[in-house]
Amino acid sequence: MDATPLSEQVPSSVGKNQQTETNSQPSRMRAIVASSLIGTTIEWFDFFAYSTAAALVLNALFFPTYDPVVGTVLAFGGIAVGYFGRPLGSVVFGHFGDKIGRKSMLVISLIAMGGATFAIGLLPTYEAIGVAAPILLMVLRFVQGFALGGEWGGAVLMVVEHSPEKKRGLFGSAPQSGLALGLTLSTLTFLALGQLPDDDFASWGWRIPFLLSATLVIVGLVIRLKISETPAFKTLRESGTRVDMPIVETLRNHWKPVLLAALCFANVGAIFYALFTFSITYGTTYIGLSRNTMLLVAVACSVVAFFGIPVAGVLSDRFGRRAVFMTGIVLTIVIAFPMFWLIDSGSVLLTVTGYLLATVGFCASYGTLGVLYAEAFTVSIRYTGMSLALGIGTVLGSAFVPIIYLELLSIFDGSWAISLYIVLTGVISAFAVRALTADQG
Repeated sequence: MDATPLSEQVPSSVGKNQQTETNSQPSRMRAIVASSLIGTTIEWFDFFAYSTAAALVLNALFFPTYDPVVGTVLAFGGIAVGYFGRPLGSVVFGHFGDKIGRKSMLVISLIAMGGATFAIGLLPTYEAIGVAAPILLMVLRFVQGFALGGEWGGAVLMVVEHSPEKKRGLFGSAPQSGLALGLTLSTLTFLALGQLPDDDFASWGWRIPFLLSATLVIVGLVIRLKISETPAFKTLRESGTRVDMPIVETLRNHWKPVLLAALCFANVGAIFYALFTFSITYGTTYIGLSRNTMLLVAVACSVVAFFGIPVAGVLSDRFGRRAVFMTGIVLTIVIAFPMFWLIDSGSVLLTVTGYLLATVGFCASYGTLGVLYAEAFTVSIRYTGMSLALGIGTVLGSAFVPIIYLELLSIFDGSWAISLYIVLTGVISAFAVRALTADQG
């Protein structure tokens, strides 16, 4: 594994050039941060639109021949399908991102994600075209996942490789903040649509968030087309030292940091779904809280995350990536059981308290994830390495989590098994981040 500091991993003084360019043009840096933030906001808005619709109506519209619980599991299966598209997307976008550049891949990923989401909004249901409806739904979910596999790594590199060395944690947290903003926008949209009569919501209301994504994509493209390529990649290109086959180089000589970084994500994925997607189904189906109540809880968590994630980035600049990331894991482990005890009480106040406490731990880990990944790989295979690590990590740590949670609830009496699952993933991630950062020196 390459243990050289990020700013010194290219043949010339990228760190110095990068810092001069960034400090002399703060407006450009703001545009770059905005580009990464709005891009991942759009990506996550699209993702949460599907997750929320899956929890509320997609089981009845696309899987009506199954028992409602089974239909919900199948609808959530679309999340797993999307995650299986991520590793392939990470390979393709990572390869060309390390060969051609970060900027062009970010534009393509945004168009692909937005196009697939818009198409879901136009998709006929099972009643109209039969079995072709769920098949097309899964195909479009795969395209969404494929695009998202290339989005995050490029967005992180765009800010990290432009950032001053002492502010990489802060700026590197911007793409992760897009998750919270995307969730907020998506959830508020569904809350507004929740005022519709149930028949209207099931007929056409659920489509509106997917169709609205077209507007967000246009805004994102306008911003991204105006930003420049990163100084680190420019220097790499000018030096003539780009790798011919980044994916081969990554798998041959950098497989260990890829695996460790992927395992770092296990706990992040577990608590993420407990907080932001599975929570809607759990609160409404098993606890008896209203749909709007659970959507508001999700908004409260996302608002806390939007501000908490950059705080984690700042702290990582001060105390180090591993210290902040590990703190998040410890907090998640500690709160795993109390969180569900509070939720199971059926009290809205206690439910909000439980989720917000868990959100703090999530922010610490997720907020530092981008710069932690970026500093684990040399510039010539950085896009490939970190995208592949996240792609594998999401398959291992997220793809089946909603289904696992539903199965654990059906097999065991109570939510304790879910809490135990979160604790176990925390242990795995703790060992992984310790090994990853130890190798980095």
